[in-house]
Amino acid sequence: MNSTEAGWRKLYLNYINMYTHKKQYITTGAASADARAALIMLHGRGAAAGDIVRLSSALNVDSLAIYAPQATNRSWYPYSFMAGDEQNQPALASALEVLNELVSDVNKEGISSDRIYFLGFSQGACLTLEYIARHPSRYAGVIAFTGGLIGKTLSPGKYAGDLMKTPVLITTGVPDEHVPFSRVQETVKILENMNADITLKVFEGRRHTIINDEITLANDVILSNDGVK
Repeated sequence: MNSTEAGWRKLYLNYINMYTHKKQYITTGAASADARAALIMLHGRGAAAGDIVRLSSALNVDSLAIYAPQATNRSWYPYSFMAGDEQNQPALASALEVLNELVSDVNKEGISSDRIYFLGFSQGACLTLEYIARHPSRYAGVIAFTGGLIGKTLSPGKYAGDLMKTPVLITTGVPDEHVPFSRVQETVKILENMNADITLKVFEGRRHTIINDEITLANDVILSNDGVK
């Protein structure tokens, strides 16, 4: 590839990665008016809202209203969650805004934030953790299957506020080809400093997926807690 072709290729890649998201999501489970709580489920890279919703069949979600937003291009941001912030814009900022709009919609339907659960896998887990760190409040609970806070480096000063003992479950495999354990540890420390109630479970040799033991933990540690009546 000569320098001209390389230049055009760079421009093309920059163009296709300059995307944003629309607020589009699927719903299932209980009607919001009758729901005990809500569960917002965030899919990973290359997946769709319907894929992550299918996971709910293995979860303790009776009487929960379920919402699953859909990312443009099936990706919440184009590059690694540890890429430079500018590389993942404007998609990342748009993803966080869409998620915030969804939380606002759920609130308007009569479900307060302390009755909202979040669940995400991989890229969806990263977005979930980044969202609660940027919008600290008391939430019903957070399930992050393999993820960490987003950014090339993490600055604790970037995050401020009180998560008010929100229960947060983070699971990960070691090693994981996409999420270094060092970033998971950094994330745990920052969220604990924000007063989150963290449960971290490490699975030696587990590939980048969700296993039955993680589902059991999610049910036992988060979805069976007494914080939501």
